[in-house]
Formats: sequence, C-alpha cells, structure tokens
Amino acid sequence: MGPMQQNIITKLQTAFNCHHLEVENEGDKHSAGAAAEMHFKVTLVSTEFEGKMKVARHRAIYSVLSEELAGQVHALALYTYTPAEWEQQGVSPETPDCANKH
Repeated sequence: MGPMQQNIITKLQTAFNCHHLEVENEGDKHSAGAAAEMHFKVTLVSTEFEGKMKVARHRAIYSVLSEELAGQVHALALYTYTPAEWEQQGVSPETPDCANKH
C-alpha cells in the first residue's frame, strides 16, 4: 500500500463513521500505472449517508479529499452506501479499464 492510499484511508476513517471502507489503487487500469497513485476506487458505507442523494455523498468525500484531488489524485470511482444498502448490495461494481490504457 502506497502513502497516498494510506492517506486517503486515514482521512476517510477520521471524517466518516465507516461501517465498511475499501480504498483500492486502480492505477493498473490506467496508463500511469499503480505506482503513480492517481486513480482510486473508494467504497464507503456509513450511516451518515442515510437520507442523502448520491451527489451529496460524493460531495462530502470530495470535500474531505480536496487537497488530494487538487494535486496527485486524478480520479476517484466512488461507491457510497448506507449500511442497509450495503447489506443488499454487498459488493461494489468493478471499474472498467480506461479506454486510453496502453
């Protein structure tokens, strides 16, 4: 696990009451590669998402990770759930490879 991935995990754990959190470095699906730590998939389950639409959930994460998104992190695939939604879903979708991957 790289330092940016660990930083994202720490920030999200601090900001949210996480019932479940996965932060995956998906750089291998993009041309920059995993070592660049630029593309991440975040699956976050929290009671704080109850009653909030997807856009509000994503904005909350973007706010917490604003420094990272202004710098090194190029893209986040966000999957946000309440505990009840996660109980039904159980897994986040696979992120497709980037069309520009060489």
